[in-house]
Amino acid sequence: MSDALKHECGIALIRLLKPLEFYKEKYGTAFYGIQKMYLLMEKQHNRGQDGAGFASIKLDVEPGERYISRVRSNHAQPIQDVFAQINDRINEEMAAHPEYADDVALQKHKIPYLGELFLGHVRYGTFGKNSIESVHPFLRQNNWMHRNLILAGNFNMTNVKELFQSLVELGQHPKEMADTVTVMEKIGHFLDDEVTDLYQECKNEGLTKREASPVIAERLDVAKILTRASKNLDGGYAMAGLLGHGDSFVFRDPAGIRPAYFYQDDEIVVVASERPVIQTVFNVPFDKVQEIEPGNALIIKKNGTISMKEILPPTVKKACSFERIYFSRGSDAEIYQERKTLGRLILPAVLKSIDQDTDNTVFSYIPNTAETSFYGLVEAAQDFLNQRKNNYILQNRNTLTKESLQELLSVKIRTEKVAIKDAKLRTFITEDSSRDDLVAHVYDVTYGVIKPTDNLVIIDDSIVRGTTLKMSIIKMMDRLNPKRIVVVSSAPQIRYPDCYGIDMAKLEGLVAFKAALELLKERNLYYIVDEVYAKCKAQENFKDSEVVNYVTAIYAPFEAQEVSDKIAEMLSSPEIKAEVKIIFQTVEDLHIACPKNLGDWYFTGDYPTPGGNRVVNRAFMNFYEGKDARAY
Repeated sequence: MSDALKHECGIALIRLLKPLEFYKEKYGTAFYGIQKMYLLMEKQHNRGQDGAGFASIKLDVEPGERYISRVRSNHAQPIQDVFAQINDRINEEMAAHPEYADDVALQKHKIPYLGELFLGHVRYGTFGKNSIESVHPFLRQNNWMHRNLILAGNFNMTNVKELFQSLVELGQHPKEMADTVTVMEKIGHFLDDEVTDLYQECKNEGLTKREASPVIAERLDVAKILTRASKNLDGGYAMAGLLGHGDSFVFRDPAGIRPAYFYQDDEIVVVASERPVIQTVFNVPFDKVQEIEPGNALIIKKNGTISMKEILPPTVKKACSFERIYFSRGSDAEIYQERKTLGRLILPAVLKSIDQDTDNTVFSYIPNTAETSFYGLVEAAQDFLNQRKNNYILQNRNTLTKESLQELLSVKIRTEKVAIKDAKLRTFITEDSSRDDLVAHVYDVTYGVIKPTDNLVIIDDSIVRGTTLKMSIIKMMDRLNPKRIVVVSSAPQIRYPDCYGIDMAKLEGLVAFKAALELLKERNLYYIVDEVYAKCKAQENFKDSEVVNYVTAIYAPFEAQEVSDKIAEMLSSPEIKAEVKIIFQTVEDLHIACPKNLGDWYFTGDYPTPGGNRVVNRAFMNFYEGKDARAY
């Protein structure tokens, strides 16, 4: 993607279902779980490179023995740093105590991080925060084993203020108004309630406090706790939690916005944010990795019982389509085909833009994640060319010679790797003038492959802000002297902010929004902006369920192509010699290509939760009032 987008998080959870001695005997090491956690997290580093964390729990330890370990990092290479710390600590213990080498029981009791239950997390920093305190997993500590809660998640709540206030009304004093802290404290409150009730139940049965502890662990109803805690949550989330005594869960939002997959057999239960991560790390087939259903929690009891429980009633499934277009690794079998289909479906619009002239067109892509859509586009272009050849042969079969047939068959779709990303160059300077000069050099160009009579078609995943296109890519492509530059987005126009975990919080940063504003000015329709503001302002104190997204009126007067043409004009500049066109995928074709991920609110304004409408209206009011602030 030319405009870098940050995705919030990836999660990984492992529960070993056999004694550690089993893994030592079968796989040669009791550290099997730690090794697999490293792989699960490393395979998800695409989901977050600003911070990483790891937590483990030992089951059935004696009082006084440490049973929870946690390590977090916000270093430049956080996953490697986390596991370097773990590895160093393990090696220190093993070197100091050679007697641990073949004694798994001693290893478990004496070496930190070794256990049966593991939780890992990778993240991008949000709201400008990347302190170590912001790195998951979060830990809520208590001397009662059952009341310890470790939480990590891939989520964003639209109603953090309301959730925070509900905690205050419960008598709590949360340390900060952050969604992770707020959610953890809310779950923790109802966990405390449940443990207290169960203890009273055990007391009534005549059990001592010590006798009550294992009974509480057995009877603790994780689904009930989650149901009570999630009553007012509004957002997209896949959250994973560990309880100190050994229960664990992964809970997904009712609209299925954020992804979560799991695999289980008689040795292990594993959860990750992406299916191919589990397939690769555990060498299991596609159909053995299942999706956690929206509104459900995968619950693993300390005794190894595994269940799927509905926590909140599922709504219309609106799984994030950006997962398929960009964020998730393309090694997933379904995602790979979906990205190719996105490329295939946009070919008719591309052919129209080049006047059907594939002979004088070079196809390329913006590395690296647009490559798969590029393959689909080129395959469709080759099918078009083959059909053209077939028609010509049928029409001229009586006059064709061997030479003319050979000449016809030699015509191919021309593909080149034109844009080359300089992986070492980082646009780290924030001052606009200095940063623009750096942005201009993020991509290098391949010279000598374009003729002055050529169209250059270059496909990107999506166009968000358009900054890199304007400052770098289009200028670089123009140096090749093509007749026409056609920039193709495999995603539709991004018109609205996201509030469920993608870093697209401000309307004024979206090039489609800027283009619509320019069109309103040109056509003397800018009064619509004032009308939208008035309607948004009037809803400021409405309940979320009553709020309407009025920002859609900004785009209503225009056809999608009009907005695309204005974007092309805005992203070009006077020194560009080539004609510049920009083509976007249609929402209808996006849904055809990605039928299981119909979340499209950033394209359509159709938010899957009530809080989304409040966020988009607040984003518009911030724009109108000149406030440089996030809308949630």
